[in-house]
Amino acid sequence: MVFKRRDKRPLGQLLLDFVYPRGGWTRAFHYVRHRLHRLPDSPHKIARGIFAGVFTTFTPFYGLHFVVAAVLARILHGNILAAILATFFGNPLTYIPIGVIALKVGHFLLGSDFDEDVDKSLFDKFYGAAQDLFHNVWALVSDGDANWIHLSRFYDEVFFPYMIGGILPGIIAGLIGYYLSVPVITAYQKRRRGKLAKKLAELRAKAAMKTKTDDGVG
Repeated sequence: MVFKRRDKRPLGQLLLDFVYPRGGWTRAFHYVRHRLHRLPDSPHKIARGIFAGVFTTFTPFYGLHFVVAAVLARILHGNILAAILATFFGNPLTYIPIGVIALKVGHFLLGSDFDEDVDKSLFDKFYGAAQDLFHNVWALVSDGDANWIHLSRFYDEVFFPYMIGGILPGIIAGLIGYYLSVPVITAYQKRRRGKLAKKLAELRAKAAMKTKTDDGVG
C-alpha cells in the first residue's frame, strides 16, 4: 500500500502517543489549528464545526466523539472535518477538568451529591461497570445470571449526571470556540487569497514578458 506506514508502531507506543504525542501537545495543537485554517470552506461553517467538536468533548460518549461531532456538525450545517479536528480539545490534559465540571454541574442540576473523592472513586466505578458488562455478555452464552449493580451505579452517579451537566459548559465552550475562530479564520483566508492573487499576478506578468520576448526574437 502506498500510504501504509513502513514502521508499524507497537500498541504501547500508540497508547503513549495518545497520552503524549510526539513533539508534545503544543505541536499537536498547532497542527490542528493549521489544518482548521486551511479547510476549504466559509469561516462560519468551519466555526460551526468547531462548536460541534468542542461541545462533543463535554459529553460522556468516549470512543464515539468523532461520530457524535460529525452528526452534530451535519445538523448544524457545519464543516464535519472541522468538528472532528475540534474534538482534540478533549485530550488527556483536559479530560479530568472537563469531567469534574460536567459531573459537578450535573449533580447540582439533578439535586444529587457529588462525590468529592471522584479522583479515587471514578476508576472503581468505571472498573465495576466494565466488570458487569463483561459478565453480562458472558451470561448470554452461559448459564450465568446477569448483574446490573455496578452498571446501574455507574449510570446514576457518573454517566447520566455527566451527560446532563456537560450540556451547559459544552455550549459555553463551544460558543467561545465559535466566536474566537470566525475572525481568525476570516483573516487567515483573506491573507491567503491575497498571497495567491499576488503569486498569480506575478506568473501572468512573467508569462506576458516571455511572450513579448519571444515575439521580439521572432
